[in-house]
Amino acid sequence: MPEVQAHAERMTAALAGATLSGFRLINFAGLKTFSPGADEAVGATVVDVTRRAKYLRVNFDNGHTHVVHLMQGGRLRPDPKQSKKPRNGIVRWTFDGLPDHDGPGGGIEAWLLTEAGTERRAGVWAVDGDELEQDPLLGLGPDADLVSRAELGEILGSHSKRLHGLLRQQSIIAGVGRLLANEIIYEAGLSPFANASKLSTEELDRLHQAIGSTLAASLDHERTLDDIGKSADRPSKMHNKAGQACPGRGTSTCDDTVHSVEYRKYTVFYCPTEQTGGKKLADNTTSKFLK
Repeated sequence: MPEVQAHAERMTAALAGATLSGFRLINFAGLKTFSPGADEAVGATVVDVTRRAKYLRVNFDNGHTHVVHLMQGGRLRPDPKQSKKPRNGIVRWTFDGLPDHDGPGGGIEAWLLTEAGTERRAGVWAVDGDELEQDPLLGLGPDADLVSRAELGEILGSHSKRLHGLLRQQSIIAGVGRLLANEIIYEAGLSPFANASKLSTEELDRLHQAIGSTLAASLDHERTLDDIGKSADRPSKMHNKAGQACPGRGTSTCDDTVHSVEYRKYTVFYCPTEQTGGKKLADNTTSKFLK
């Protein structure tokens, strides 16, 4: 969520007030809808670029919205070269009448959506009307940064799921990915495999506070950048730190190291001393999870 939010703010600064003059689909798999046509926004003015969960929303003054999901390897950047066959290119937007803004994208006539890697899941949804009531935004849970303490208690109380998986499930709570889940749970001092529905009042308080502070710190970092950075460059205490010394929570010190549980598509990072009472977690293919 923080990297997408910061990028939406950068795009708004660069594009608000510009007129969409062209929409070119470079990779046909990148357009996820067929009606309305994405080119129906051509001639309309960009109002702003906003965020919902991990999606960017390019909002036009004729009621059309282009919803963009970058996935893991996607980037949406100014495209001054406008080559006919850009590497990893998916979609190109061109604009007229761009405001003379300072900063990334100011004065640039085109923006290009690309996706590195092999997944090829980034794409665009063209939506007319209330985009929150249509795919791909329909069915998302509340944004993590907007969930109140009371709402968090209700959400977790109705889902008997392991905490790490629940925080990443977008239909329950939206906007948290693998890095943030590891960091939030560490800051809350909870086991990543704790049953969400069985957290105590005090544990829920710590979790809610950790969600707010972790997201805020991450957003502050992203706002210092000119573009979405690499995941490996984002500040973290647990994520991708397996084998390194645990920094300790708050003012405490810790003599333990960061441990991990490996899955095919993601890794859970945690500190046994700070989060699991010294117990080491293991995949349930070999042993029982810590409850």
